[in-house]
Amino acid sequence: MWKEFKEFAMKGNVMDLAIGVIIGGAFGKIVSSMVEDIIMPLVGMLLGNVDFSNLFIILGDGEFSTIQAAKEAGVATLNYGLFINNIIDFLIIAFSIFIVIRQINRITKKEEAPAEITTKQCPFCFSEIPLKATRCPHCTSVVE
Repeated sequence: MWKEFKEFAMKGNVMDLAIGVIIGGAFGKIVSSMVEDIIMPLVGMLLGNVDFSNLFIILGDGEFSTIQAAKEAGVATLNYGLFINNIIDFLIIAFSIFIVIRQINRITKKEEAPAEITTKQCPFCFSEIPLKATRCPHCTSVVE
């Protein structure tokens, strides 16, 4: 069992997947930072200085100006601004991965060699016969 697991874990696909997960995690952090620190502040500015990371609905009693203040008071909140950030985050990551995979597929796309011809057509009965055949098995005609 250990030998089988070792063979499975050391296959190229498993190692590629592990590397992809690690790089994907790092890439996710970069994209999250880009969304939170660059894109959303610009979108918020265009929409009249709205801070998406601080858009929330209070699900309890009290008035709070920030999510952090509500959490410190122990009041539940519905953080729809953070949800919008995460949706944009996901869309950027998904689109980036789509572009990368599309380019990889374009680069690695192998031109398929035409299939080797192994048959020919009988000139008398028009049935398919092996290339090396000297007589048609269907009509028994001599073929070249």
